[in-house]
Amino acid sequence: MAYAAFRSVGAYIPPKIMTNQDFEKIIDTSDEWITKRTGIKQRRLSEENEASSDLGARAAQVAIDRAGIAKEDIDLVICATVTPDYLCMPSTACLIASKLDLPPVMAYDISAACTGFVYALSVAKAFIESGMKKNVLIIGAETYSSILDYTDRTTCFIFGDGAGAAIISATEDKNEAIIDVSCSSDGNYDDLIKTPGGGSKHPCSQEVLDNKMACIKMKGNETFKLAVKTLTSDVKKMLEKHNLTSNDINHFIPHQANYRIIKSVGDSLGLDEEQIVVTVDKYGNTSAASIPMAMNYAYEQGKIKKGETVLFDAFGAGLTWGSALFRFSPIN
Repeated sequence: MAYAAFRSVGAYIPPKIMTNQDFEKIIDTSDEWITKRTGIKQRRLSEENEASSDLGARAAQVAIDRAGIAKEDIDLVICATVTPDYLCMPSTACLIASKLDLPPVMAYDISAACTGFVYALSVAKAFIESGMKKNVLIIGAETYSSILDYTDRTTCFIFGDGAGAAIISATEDKNEAIIDVSCSSDGNYDDLIKTPGGGSKHPCSQEVLDNKMACIKMKGNETFKLAVKTLTSDVKKMLEKHNLTSNDINHFIPHQANYRIIKSVGDSLGLDEEQIVVTVDKYGNTSAASIPMAMNYAYEQGKIKKGETVLFDAFGAGLTWGSALFRFSPIN
């Protein structure tokens, strides 16, 4: 039987930094106010000529190099993003495959907002376990700066740009296998986080432009409460399903939306600080890219070792949510 193994992780962190002090110059806010409510101190921004495919390709190249596989061996590319290069087509995944000089390969995007990378991992696992694919490149890439209203003092300081990627490969060793991935959604809460304009519901028009309807709109307080409840419940179900406790988790890597959310979930689960990976202070909320960027940070810090148990947990617009439990199984 074929199993799916999490072989490598990589990321691209744009060098341009926007600090809370920079936001003090353009909106009515302060470093103290932003830090207290979100834990964010800075975020990264792409250059004007950089799109999500550019960030994603750089992250993907790192993941490919670390996995030690040839580009010709990649037989599926999935990009999770809500900030694609183009509104409708072509997919960002196709553009990334081209920028990596991959031979013709199946490639497409997933739109699940901040849960996108976990959704992509779920699909990669299914393709490999079915025997249809052997090496899947999954990417979370976002240029949120392209959909922010920098006059919206409740939202614009939360998000940043960046990309993360991973190689998921077939293995016959059950000890290397991804243990479980669980994803779900509830469209009844669609109004909490959305970009209301630019799609078929409200096509591009002068009204859409004037009211900045193609920018992200978020109801922060309602989202916070639901996120804490959903994330905590999702992890508890995953642990109970596999007869595990919080002590069995080496690295808990949640979506990096807000430090208060991360701390509330961690406290509810009985996790200590050493188990929880936090990068929201450095990168802000990078949506589908946040989990792989956080894992990459911990990996490059030498904290994530071969064979250790990792737990992802994400929550995003849709509403969507998902968790993934696996042993990190690099070849080297």
